[in-house]
Amino acid sequence: MIILFTDFGTTDPYIGQMKAVLAQAAPTEMVIDLFHHVPNFDIRAAAYLLPAYINEFPEGSVFVCVVDPGVGGDRDAIVVEADGRWFVGPDNGLFSILIRRAVNKRCWKPGGLSESISATFHGRDVFAPVAAQIARGEMLEMCEVSCCGSSDEWPDDYPCIVHIDHFGNLVTGYRYASLSEQVTVMVNVHMIKKAHTFSDVEGGEAFYYCNSNGLLEIAVNKGSAAFLFGARTGDKVGIQ
Repeated sequence: MIILFTDFGTTDPYIGQMKAVLAQAAPTEMVIDLFHHVPNFDIRAAAYLLPAYINEFPEGSVFVCVVDPGVGGDRDAIVVEADGRWFVGPDNGLFSILIRRAVNKRCWKPGGLSESISATFHGRDVFAPVAAQIARGEMLEMCEVSCCGSSDEWPDDYPCIVHIDHFGNLVTGYRYASLSEQVTVMVNVHMIKKAHTFSDVEGGEAFYYCNSNGLLEIAVNKGSAAFLFGARTGDKVGIQ
């Protein structure tokens, strides 16, 4: 199973081009679209989203992760094995939180890459072929490297909005389990109360809760929290 996690969006040809490579190089593997609307260029938001959304996938799954504003620069490609799952992408901090939280981890720098690599599309020309190779059970020309992540100064939980879904719900970088029972949540000076689920509040009323992936999320019953609070990805979320 190969899973795609990118900031490419779904209106351009990039995802289709990556899938074409995977279809040829690993034709028996199922390819699943997990995220294609990670905030554009936001490596840190992606780093906190990724580990929250991998638990449904079995060991041996291969994730192709591309949030790569430095594509074509001096950052390396990296392969990470974390608690039985595989991750392929740029070594730019994207896997830092994943590596920090994993119990068992190993990292490699892939080699033996094609000479005809676009300077601006490593998702198609580097990461997808390497992911297909791993899915086939091959580990050719991989050089093991230190598995330390590249953004160790980042906090364990990120006090910002990292994703806004099409309902206008605000997904944060806080793991809900890391919070105490009695906290006040604030977004753009608005104080928000706690509830278990949408039906526990009136229509149009805002609340925060533990979303289905264990992150603190802010929503409005039958409405948009993003619209109500004028919120955007990257906005700070206060916890008191």
